[in-house]
Amino acid sequence: MEGKRASESKTVMTDLVLPPDTNYHGTIFGGNVMAYVDKVASITAMRHSRAMVVTASSDSLDFISPIRTGEAICLEGFITYTRNTSMEVYVKVEAENLLTGEKRLTATSYLTFVALDNEGKPTSVPPVIPESEEERWHYEGAVERFEQRNKRRQTRKERLNQSR
Repeated sequence: MEGKRASESKTVMTDLVLPPDTNYHGTIFGGNVMAYVDKVASITAMRHSRAMVVTASSDSLDFISPIRTGEAICLEGFITYTRNTSMEVYVKVEAENLLTGEKRLTATSYLTFVALDNEGKPTSVPPVIPESEEERWHYEGAVERFEQRNKRRQTRKERLNQSR
């Protein structure tokens, strides 16, 4: 299967943070950010695989700074690594002050998606070709993240089996 450039999967989404989106501190609910991240990552994975996808893992969602009422939430996702049927997606979240143009990093996340065929079975995905320095940096760390994900999953399975 021919590879696809990481930039071909790039997905960008921007929305305005309004009072109903925020908590009593005037900052966006973390759950709302999580939903945006999952949506952007899903679109990114579908663009790369050109197939239906399901979320297999959300490795991390690291909140760095809050997004306040009246600011824009800006998300950018791209494929960082692929295996046979799975894709790792990186999503970066920024806040933008729409009056000054100031932007700041507010969260980062890695998620894994599996591509599905018409019967709902895992299907092959094209390999990813990183081109930019940022894409190569994420690509180079992907095998270690994959191993950590599998170790975490195995440990949880063992603990569940022991508690039965």
